[in-house]
Amino acid sequence: MTADLIAVMLLLAMAAYACAGGTDYGAGFWDLTAGGAERGKRPRWLIDHAMAPVWEVNNVWLIFVLVIMWTGFPTLFQTVFSAMWLPLALAAMGMVLRGAGFAFRQPSRRLARRRLYGAVFAVASVVTPFFLGAAVGGVASGRVARGTEASADAWANPTSLMFGLLAVATTAFLGAVFLTGDARRFDAPDLVGYFGGRALCSLAVVTVLAVITGVVTHEDSPHVWHGLTHGLGLFFVVVAGVATLATALLLPRTPGTRVRLTAVGVVASAVIAWGMAQRPYLVPTSLTVADAAGAPATLTWLAIVTLVALLLVVPAVVLLYWLDTHGELQELTDAELGEGSGEG
Repeated sequence: MTADLIAVMLLLAMAAYACAGGTDYGAGFWDLTAGGAERGKRPRWLIDHAMAPVWEVNNVWLIFVLVIMWTGFPTLFQTVFSAMWLPLALAAMGMVLRGAGFAFRQPSRRLARRRLYGAVFAVASVVTPFFLGAAVGGVASGRVARGTEASADAWANPTSLMFGLLAVATTAFLGAVFLTGDARRFDAPDLVGYFGGRALCSLAVVTVLAVITGVVTHEDSPHVWHGLTHGLGLFFVVVAGVATLATALLLPRTPGTRVRLTAVGVVASAVIAWGMAQRPYLVPTSLTVADAAGAPATLTWLAIVTLVALLLVVPAVVLLYWLDTHGELQELTDAELGEGSGEG
């Protein structure tokens, strides 16, 4: 019973990272496709201002995923990271380069350096979710089992390819939805339409890719396909479909909190549907939750520590997002900094 609870925590942490981290990756996608220096100046200005206060905190959910997997399901951790070390290493490299590119781009004064750091940030924002999605696809397709050696087939297969493309499209969709709301918050009506149109287009792409992924899964991963069309898996697929329709109806209207919630509902429901479809397996069809679980005492303490961590982290993250969306985290202007120095 404790192992099942920890598995649910792991799935929810993955859904949280897909939504929070996915929004940041999506901003990088639109940075990459914004165009040249002059054409992309306004969109990149909004991306920098929207991401600056909160982009670092979103990786907290990835830490939860790694800690829960490593401590609660050590066999799963060993199996996945042994078989998928290459795509996961590329994804980790992308995270590092992405963070460095974003951090160094803003203070750089030379245009050439800003372009270089911006390119690193943008390209890494696309590469990282693709390889993460490809690794998940390899697990879902059952190509990973205990003792599986690393090979290209584990992550370079039809299911992995579709999961990777779907991950990139999903992040682009989330990024566009949130940037549409940020454009309104920063009083940039031209960017409201700019990102709103891209949000609708990316939602259409996500829908098409989801259908194609379903067809591929039917042939390549029958256990997951059966789970997605029955029981709780089907329920969350329906929830994702309803959230998709609601988002499509809300996007053409004035962007606000509701459309952000429905967009998050699309992604979170899809991730949870995948997790429910794999039951009772963590790796279909070779490694169950019970087989991969650690010692009972370890699981009990992990559940307690995770609960305490969530009670500390979630209110702080919610407060941070609230302060950001209400304009309480704006950077000080040069004039304000000068006034502060004068008072000292």
